[in-house]
Amino acid sequence: MGNKVDVDVCLKKLELVGNISMATVDETGMPRDRIISTLLFEGRKIFFYTARGKHFYKELVETKKVSMLAYTKFNEQIRLNGEVNLVEQDKQREYIDKIFEKYPYLYNVYPEKTNEIGAIFVVENAEIEYFDLKVPVYREYFSIGNYEPKKVGFVITEKCIKCGTCFRNCPQKAIEQKEFGYKIRQYNCLHCGNCFEKCPVKAITRIEDMD
Repeated sequence: MGNKVDVDVCLKKLELVGNISMATVDETGMPRDRIISTLLFEGRKIFFYTARGKHFYKELVETKKVSMLAYTKFNEQIRLNGEVNLVEQDKQREYIDKIFEKYPYLYNVYPEKTNEIGAIFVVENAEIEYFDLKVPVYREYFSIGNYEPKKVGFVITEKCIKCGTCFRNCPQKAIEQKEFGYKIRQYNCLHCGNCFEKCPVKAITRIEDMD
């Protein structure tokens, strides 16, 4: 199946990238994005620091959801979508100290005791999408905690008339010819939708529309 990755490899790659794009949604429904570098990885838990006066803090508290995105020098995209919670109050000081010890530059941003304005959040339930953009592309999904990855992509249904239109129009050659017709190799699929649009009998459908 191509690349051998797992959830722990994905988390290690996120940690090595370091500067992670993190997105939330504000009270108007507008997406908000920023780069966060103050992350601490412990097992399959991700801790990070932000100040209570920031809109980021407010959005995290209100929605309890966050999206993280990193791009490695090896042309790999790693996306994490999940639940976020404030660390327990009696653990806040411990994790603030851990993060400031790992990132000493923060003492210049929040000197002396001013880092008490900050709060530590943790992500421990999430889905992870690994997407390697080298040819042929390779995609795989994982989860941490009790989060169930969302099923996305396209499938060829029993309506297939075996005309081969999808096979000829797949940019990544991710469609295989079988005795019963054609099948999409999900881990090589771009999710571009070219097969979906080109199929003359509408035999291809989105996976999420099948539920």
